[in-house]
Amino acid sequence: MNKSKANSKRIVDLLINNAIIIILLAMVVFVGITKDNFVSQGNFVNLSMNTAVRFIVAVGVSGCLIVKGTDLSAGRIVGMGACIAGTLLQRVDASNKFFPNLGEVNMLLVLLLIIVICGIAGLVNGIIIAYLKVPPFIATLGMQTVVYGICLVYTGASPLGSFRSDYTAIGTQKILWGWLPYLVIFALIIGVAMWFLYNMCRHGKYMYAIGGNEVSAEVSGVNVKKTLIIIYTLAAALYGIAGFLLAAKSGGATVNSGDGYELEAIAACTIGGVSTSGGVGKISGILLGVLVFELLKTSLQFLGVGSDYTYIVQGVVIVFAVALDIRKYIAKK
Repeated sequence: MNKSKANSKRIVDLLINNAIIIILLAMVVFVGITKDNFVSQGNFVNLSMNTAVRFIVAVGVSGCLIVKGTDLSAGRIVGMGACIAGTLLQRVDASNKFFPNLGEVNMLLVLLLIIVICGIAGLVNGIIIAYLKVPPFIATLGMQTVVYGICLVYTGASPLGSFRSDYTAIGTQKILWGWLPYLVIFALIIGVAMWFLYNMCRHGKYMYAIGGNEVSAEVSGVNVKKTLIIIYTLAAALYGIAGFLLAAKSGGATVNSGDGYELEAIAACTIGGVSTSGGVGKISGILLGVLVFELLKTSLQFLGVGSDYTYIVQGVVIVFAVALDIRKYIAKK
């Protein structure tokens, strides 16, 4: 009898802890059955492209969450990456060219420049958090505002477009009979690389140790400050890559590109099993969380829900996801 009760409790806990995924997948099945074109090549391609960019952002945020931190500057750093790409990769003959006398710049060089500049923003975040002991929430909130201001000064708040065709091709072209966008390939490469870093490298072990118990990790010989700086720097570099790809996908960029991506990333990570209490998280779970969150938005669009109400639903999902994560943490204690 006791065994039966224990099994029942485990089943109930499993259902409650995965309630968001179960409910959202049920919604997806309903929309797939009732709405035409939901299950189609076009919708699959759009979904996979949106998921790819947001997955890269979420992977960056995940490292911060695993060490009991966060990064509210993620979306604005994505926007900075998009704006830098937008000013340097316009067509030579564009009538509204941002730098009129600039010739054709090597695309890889631009990407490296974006990674360095965005990485510096993450480096500053890491130093402030590691050495000045400023809470990650406050440090990255301040960086969010700083980066937004820098983008406004740099671009003059002007929208950017007229990108080179070889650049936009990265964000729009597909292979395998039009089913597999290049964006997905980039996201998978980054996902595999980050999985290797998290699971096979010393950095990953240090990261999980800090998230589990920072004091114990430091006593065990982990250089906590150095690890935190690497985490936030790497995260910002990933946001820069995401911004580069986002601008290529959209065919344009503004200072508001990537706005709100940090909240979606935190929600997706939490849905995918990355604990805000630290020490827990898998790359595969992050991908699942991002995919489920994107499926939610797509399903709401097919159901004819207005964008205003979509934000309300997303906000509820974010709060619910964090509440379930806290519940799991309390249950473990």
